[in-house]
Amino acid sequence: MTTLNTRVSVPDKVMFRELQGESVLLELESGRYFGLNDTGTRMWALLTLHGQIGPALADLQSEFDAPGERLEKELMGFVDTLAAQKLLELHES
Repeated sequence: MTTLNTRVSVPDKVMFRELQGESVLLELESGRYFGLNDTGTRMWALLTLHGQIGPALADLQSEFDAPGERLEKELMGFVDTLAAQKLLELHES
C-alpha cells in the first residue's frame, strides 16, 4: 500500500526529457512514451528530488492553491499509475 512514507526511485530503464514546457517519460524495454502536463512534470520533479512521497506532497501544498486532501489524492494516484507502468519503483520504509 502506498503511503506518505513510501520511498520512490526511477528504474534505470526509464528516461525523462522536458520538451517545450511538457515532459516525456520513455520506458526503454517496451519503447512506450508517456506525456506529462505541467502539474505531472512538477510532481515528477519533486518525487525524484525527495525520493519520498511525503516531502513531495509538502512542497506541492506550498506551491498550489488547492485543498491538501485533493493534492494528496492526485499525487498518490500519479505515483500508483507510474508504478503500474513501471516508471517508478516503490519502496516501503
